Amino acid sequence: MAPNSLFAILLRSPWWISFVVAGAIALVAAALLPAQYALFGAIGGLPILAVGFVAAWRQLRAPSAAQVSETLDAALAMPWRDFAHALTAAWQAGGATVERLDGPSADFRLTQDGRVTLVCARRWKAATHGVEPLRQLLAAVQAQGAASGAYLAVQGELSDTARLFARDHGLLVLQGPALAQLLRAARS
Repeated sequence: MAPNSLFAILLRSPWWISFVVAGAIALVAAALLPAQYALFGAIGGLPILAVGFVAAWRQLRAPSAAQVSETLDAALAMPWRDFAHALTAAWQAGGATVERLDGPSADFRLTQDGRVTLVCARRWKAATHGVEPLRQLLAAVQAQGAASGAYLAVQGELSDTARLFARDHGLLVLQGPALAQLLRAARS
């Protein structure tokens, strides 16, 4: 799905917006179409209504801002060994096979459904994240023939250059709520 398609935008928006858009489609259909066709016009809003239900489901399952903050603060207080163990437990709970790596560019090799992902998590406490660790991760992904790469950052922000590099090269950056949700999976 394209990131700026109507469905993608509605999935990122609060759930009720999809319901309002679907209702507006039904109202416009009732107002502008002849009576015998108004029902068919209103049915055109059903896919948007379905997106609203999917968005509501996702938003109900997402951790609250307080839970995100609590989880990330706990991760910052962990030493590397405990943080790595929490990540391993979360990925294994999700059905992935996890292998620890010793190289400077990737810390984990995840295998799930035959798809390999390299993960760089060692700089999780860095205050700023530049493009160099992402370049190293990309080189490791290409050298090992992995399908993708992921970079984890508990605190700090990625520089604009690093964010663009990750986007342009298909590297996943896990921060904030997405990382908190992963770490919370390890607890349950």
